[in-house]
Amino acid sequence: MGQYGFYFDQSRCVGCNACVAACKQWHNLPPGPQKWIRVYQWEKGAFPGIQLHFLAIPCYHCRKPKCLQACPNRAIFKEDRYGAVLIDPQKCRGSRKCWLACPYGSISFASDQPGETASKCTMCLDRLQEGKKPICVISCSMRALEFGPLEELVSEFGQLRQLEDMPSPAITNPSVLFKTREAKKAILPWDFQKAMELWKKRGPYAPKDAPDLFANLGEITQVPPNTIGHDRLVLKARNVEEFMYYTTDHD
Repeated sequence: MGQYGFYFDQSRCVGCNACVAACKQWHNLPPGPQKWIRVYQWEKGAFPGIQLHFLAIPCYHCRKPKCLQACPNRAIFKEDRYGAVLIDPQKCRGSRKCWLACPYGSISFASDQPGETASKCTMCLDRLQEGKKPICVISCSMRALEFGPLEELVSEFGQLRQLEDMPSPAITNPSVLFKTREAKKAILPWDFQKAMELWKKRGPYAPKDAPDLFANLGEITQVPPNTIGHDRLVLKARNVEEFMYYTTDHD
């Protein structure tokens, strides 16, 4: 059995969702929660150490697909030529046991209705058979996505199989490689404490009785709970509403 896979460069992704739009258009998927690839954006930390994360995630067509093992109707199978994990829509009964088993939440549903059948990324088999790459890969203007035989990807990009906040690759042995986002670099040296002391005061033209802008650094460097909307990676949303919230760019 051959095995093809994806490569995702987190340092290039800007969260534009072009891959999502292209996938929906190519596969005639309606607007809404039926997303075969989705983009997550979440923020961690506080000023001046804010970290913004992006992750575009389709199905990873795992070598040990838990979804396949969990399906009571044998609707999920692994195709031989490319190693794609596929769903037979004629056999699916919407048990959702496949979704519960998948650590990446890659199984897609159009609604929360009982019996709603599952669908997911097909690796664009129709395009592969014509010698083309998946539509999400060619739609990425930042070249954050790549696709090909997994062994070739490993030789070119290395062995990183997990990004920060993601499940362990040991669970399913996913067919994906990553490059992590680059660490922040100081363009100009600056004294944070001195800058904050200067910022705290209102300046020479402010009324003499005007209070300071803040009493202590904690007011601007400590974020109260529930202040940030997308403050974590949520791969397993509880329902369609939550799924749309965490996979939509509200900024």
